[in-house]
Amino acid sequence: MPNPVVYWEIGAKDDQTLQKFYADVFEWDITPLPDVPYATVETGGDGGINGAILRTPGGRHSYVMLYVQVEDPQAYLDKIEALGGQVVMPPTQIPNIGIYAFFADPEGNVIGLYKP
Repeated sequence: MPNPVVYWEIGAKDDQTLQKFYADVFEWDITPLPDVPYATVETGGDGGINGAILRTPGGRHSYVMLYVQVEDPQAYLDKIEALGGQVVMPPTQIPNIGIYAFFADPEGNVIGLYKP
């Protein structure tokens, strides 16, 4: 089974400024969600991957996160650890959405795993 990148997030200290920036630069359709500092992003076009721009909690640093779809997040975390990566967050259920987990590669880049 292929494991495509299926989603991305940009975390920002000033999410509203970045939402406007990316909407103006790329003409993306950005929709803030009510009552949370999170906006969905429709990139459009064939083969485009949609994502989100959100405010980082507590003024934490900005980041970019890719999410790779996998069938069994724990099995991939086990493989990642065996190959020199580290588990950052174990598989966690998001009600009505799916399961996600985070790992750091050997260079320290944090990537998300996602199972719908």
